[in-house]
Amino acid sequence: MNLKKIYLILLIISSPAIFAQDGIPVYADYFSSNLYLLHPSMAGAASYNQIRLTARKQWFDQQDAPNLQTLSFNARLGDRSGIGAIVFNDKNGYHSQTGGYITYAHHIMFSRSDADLNQLSFGLSAGLIQSRLDETNFDLTDFDPVIAGIIQSTSYFNVDAGVSYNFLNFSGHFTVKNLIFQNRSIYTEKFEPNNQRLYLLSMAYAIGNYSSTWTYEPSFLFQFKERTGEQAVDLNFKAYRKMDFGKVWGGISYRRSFDGTEFLNGNEVKTQKLQLISPVIGVTYNQFVFAYTYSYQVGNVRFGSGGFHQITLGYDFLGGRPEPYDCNCPAIN
Repeated sequence: MNLKKIYLILLIISSPAIFAQDGIPVYADYFSSNLYLLHPSMAGAASYNQIRLTARKQWFDQQDAPNLQTLSFNARLGDRSGIGAIVFNDKNGYHSQTGGYITYAHHIMFSRSDADLNQLSFGLSAGLIQSRLDETNFDLTDFDPVIAGIIQSTSYFNVDAGVSYNFLNFSGHFTVKNLIFQNRSIYTEKFEPNNQRLYLLSMAYAIGNYSSTWTYEPSFLFQFKERTGEQAVDLNFKAYRKMDFGKVWGGISYRRSFDGTEFLNGNEVKTQKLQLISPVIGVTYNQFVFAYTYSYQVGNVRFGSGGFHQITLGYDFLGGRPEPYDCNCPAIN
């Protein structure tokens, strides 16, 4: 079996993104005050504008381990419009992606007053992604017509669409990523189908009132891949404490796939499902945001014993609203 096929099989078994995906992989970035990365309908949905920078590195003890950097911005324009932009760089061994998205969102308010939150949002993101495969270090002595020994590259366009509903302490979101079927030339159809549609459904509810010192927020994220039927769910819990300078917060996320991968353990064939445990800690100091996320993969099949480290830096500044809403809604206020 050639090196490309071995590497792809290892990714399928061990990747925390559960499956290969066009665009930004779905990690735990959203869990550190960054919902816009997942849902274009959240562009300009909050009572403040946002800038977020994330850097993620996996398996520090492994060469060419996956790493991801994103820079995002979203803001409110007037009473009903929001805009956003994302640029990212994603590298995973010999494969890499770079790209960017621009977003427009429309927000409809059903509130009885300016202080109440009852908002329905629609968002659309257009993205341009360049995908590269560096084959220059592949062993060409064992001839394989699939491997050319060069850096292969292709660019393509795609669209994400989503809807969000924020009502007081409740929030719900539904997004479809990669709406357009796109043919690409780097991998074969077996490993890179033209249907990369990914469906995301998430909900959260904040426990506590507007004046509470402590707020608790259980939430979940469900993922479904259209072509292969792969599924995964994140079960999350966060706690926030108000401080004189802002707030401190922490939480934990548990991701489990519904699909297993068979592997040989001695003479016994076993099945392993992806399981990730991701604690997060963060602080909002005035308008600045800092968060650290650590993800640990549970199971027998792993590249190494190291975990996945992520740092998020952010800045929140006033936009379309002079005051926050009268609700305990961490994603909005």
